[in-house]
Amino acid sequence: MFPFVKSLLPLAAAMALLSTQAWAQTPAPAAAAPAAAATTTPAQASAEYAEVNRLLRAGQYEQAVNRADQFLATSPKDPQMRFLKGVIQSQRGQTTEALTTFSGLTQDFPELPEPYNNLAVIYAGQNQLDKARVALEMAVRTNPSYSVAHENLGDVYARLAAQAYQKASQLDTTNTSAAPKLKTINGLFPNKGAKVGDAGGAATVAAMATLLERQPSAAGAPTASRDIESTVRAWAQAWSARDLGSYLRFYGAEFQAASGLARPQWERERESRIVPRERIHVAVSDLDIRADGKRATVRFRQDYESDILKVTDRKTLELVQDGPRWVIVRETLGSS
Repeated sequence: MFPFVKSLLPLAAAMALLSTQAWAQTPAPAAAAPAAAATTTPAQASAEYAEVNRLLRAGQYEQAVNRADQFLATSPKDPQMRFLKGVIQSQRGQTTEALTTFSGLTQDFPELPEPYNNLAVIYAGQNQLDKARVALEMAVRTNPSYSVAHENLGDVYARLAAQAYQKASQLDTTNTSAAPKLKTINGLFPNKGAKVGDAGGAATVAAMATLLERQPSAAGAPTASRDIESTVRAWAQAWSARDLGSYLRFYGAEFQAASGLARPQWERERESRIVPRERIHVAVSDLDIRADGKRATVRFRQDYESDILKVTDRKTLELVQDGPRWVIVRETLGSS
């Protein structure tokens, strides 16, 4: 979704600002957050993002993280600054802390593809290619037009293929077809002479893409439509993955079940229909998005298939903007 400057390393990390602040080491008490939200204007927040970004680009990591922490002390959930802090941690070599930050963002904001991409960069740097693959597949499912994640995914597939070719050669020394294939793939990644099949050939996060700010809702209708579509597709993906926690986070505090059930009863009903299934696949298509300020209506075709049921319906989701996120407040079947 965001522009980037391609890294010289095989995997490029997104340095885009999302819409919050850095992840605080010690989160502020929950009671403090509402007051901060009321006093911090979008313009002030944007200025803070820009200043942390400037310090990061200048290599002033200590000042950057301190500034980010100050902001997060009053806005601990802000995805923009949390993402920035993850980038700072990556640049400082604080891999464990960066993994925690980006993982937290994927849980709290599963509709954002950039945290998945940066997780993959870190995993690739550790030669955990299967984890990198899974993270990148989530990134492109969340935003199918996210080109840097697609390219990174291709690189990871190539490395996994190289490892398989290398293993084939080791297991069968008479195999004459695997070695040329391995050589071809190694030629794609001239990274300091390291070979793709080796642990040293995995990407690091030393060189990352340029940090760019993604503005909040004021970016206009086209951006809002893209964000809404990404939210709907990520919601379907969480449902397909039978990830109940992520799935339920797509529903806002104002959500009212069409059945009239109270929220706790509705959640238990959804759990009983999702968790026991052996497999679920939900596909959405033909999206018709109508956004009006901070409210939106999305009508689409929903193809649902599980181990016990296969059905196609028209569905309507009503969403509202909750800070940087879009959340579902009403869900109905049919063409209403």
